[in-house]
Amino acid sequence: MISSTEFLDLFKGCMHCSTICLASTFKANAASGMAVNDECKLKFQELKAKRTYRFIIFKIEEQEVVVDKLGDPAESYEGFMSSFPADECRYAVYDFDFTTDENCQKSKIFFFAWAPDTSKVRMKMVYASSKDRFKRELDGIQVELQATDPSEMSLEIVKARAL
Repeated sequence: MISSTEFLDLFKGCMHCSTICLASTFKANAASGMAVNDECKLKFQELKAKRTYRFIIFKIEEQEVVVDKLGDPAESYEGFMSSFPADECRYAVYDFDFTTDENCQKSKIFFFAWAPDTSKVRMKMVYASSKDRFKRELDGIQVELQATDPSEMSLEIVKARAL
């Protein structure tokens, strides 16, 4: 038996769904203990410390977060944006270089939670309920963006959040 507080907490996971499916909610909550493949942490450390990659796209596969795609350091933001599937959720990190108003070169690591409106409700629930735990595994995230549509993570929005 779960308490009323625990029951209500089950519904906090998904901010993208307009409907609530109890079966999906309970399954998604159980999935929040999702494993994180060691390659995810290793590749993130390489992005952060060595700048080996511009971005990393992650997906959940067989109850585990795994690396889906690695972006070369020279890859553009448009290349990053085109890496997201139109109808499936993903997590991503992006190493964003920018110049401040004081003309200083800086870099910030962004975390993206991509949950398009066209993805399945269950998938959105699993990604939403696993996001915080996965993010904790990636030490060094500076900015988080959640998006359901490409316009919500446009280059202009990223630039504004970086400053």
